Amino acid sequence: MRTKRPTIDDVARVSGVARVTVSRVLNGAPNVREEVRARVMQAVEHLDYKVNPQARGLAGGASRLLAFVFASDPENDPNSYYESALELGALRGCLALGYQVLIQNVPNQTPDCHQRVLDLITTQRCEGLILSPPYSDDVALIEAVLAQGCKVVTVSPGGAAKNRFDGVGVDDEAGGYDLTRELLRLGHRRFGFIAGLEGHLSADLRLKGFQRALGEQGLGEGDYAVVRGDFTFRSGTHLAPKLLDHPLAPTALVCANDDMAAGALSAAHARGLTIPRDLSITGFDDAPVAAIVWPPLTTVHQPVKILGQRAVELLIARLTGGDVASPPVFQQFDHVVVSRQTTAPA
Repeated sequence: MRTKRPTIDDVARVSGVARVTVSRVLNGAPNVREEVRARVMQAVEHLDYKVNPQARGLAGGASRLLAFVFASDPENDPNSYYESALELGALRGCLALGYQVLIQNVPNQTPDCHQRVLDLITTQRCEGLILSPPYSDDVALIEAVLAQGCKVVTVSPGGAAKNRFDGVGVDDEAGGYDLTRELLRLGHRRFGFIAGLEGHLSADLRLKGFQRALGEQGLGEGDYAVVRGDFTFRSGTHLAPKLLDHPLAPTALVCANDDMAAGALSAAHARGLTIPRDLSITGFDDAPVAAIVWPPLTTVHQPVKILGQRAVELLIARLTGGDVASPPVFQQFDHVVVSRQTTAPA
């Protein structure tokens, strides 16, 4: 026998609130008490209530479709964990609020990259865009999207974009600083740094934090060497030997993300080095790979899935109510230095 699907009225009855309140919660509207929001979401879960986005789109004339835009490079593999974790968080947020999300990779080295992003508004009828780095740093692009009447939320924005538009992220500069302070506490004084792509402002902030921590200890450019990677495992394997052969002979390699750190670790093993006795290596993100390589990586944890989910919630709140002209909101989440087995005293 086919079981009747629960309705929004069933959710209202179980949660003990009005139908319109349920609608406001499911639409991500602001000015709903957290206690009420929690009751409604508990009822949704209990009843296994599913929103029908197609029907609501037809009724309201809205597509209820968001786009999550990532930069892509045909020559390089993607940063697998960071992107997939953001996607998963965004999908969770959309599922809870009755929206859909389109994952769109747009090459950022092409002359028409801005137009490709803007086309999502017209060709896909996207109501809002979530931009990841480096698109989240691009003030001209964000202003062009807003000029089309489309809402925007940025992920890990850098530069002027951080203070001008809605966004989510961590304090990347502080993360790089705190991690380097831990290495300095262990007695390291000679460093190699595998940075991210040129113009990737959030990754550059990690390097800036690294440099600030060294400067406080009286260390400068003569005490470290920097090379630029592309956030992939492969770049870590290629660049780590260059740093190991550098006249500085680093005792610690600091990497702008975990994939590159895992690659550096592989290169160190290939040289017969014992980690961390011969060399300390650190990453950033706390991706799953950080816990499964050997030895497990010391890294900086940032809640990437939560960033994706919160980006969706901020975007939907802008779309569905409240003061749409209110000042931009940047929600910063805490980071944590996770000490594992790739770091030891120099």
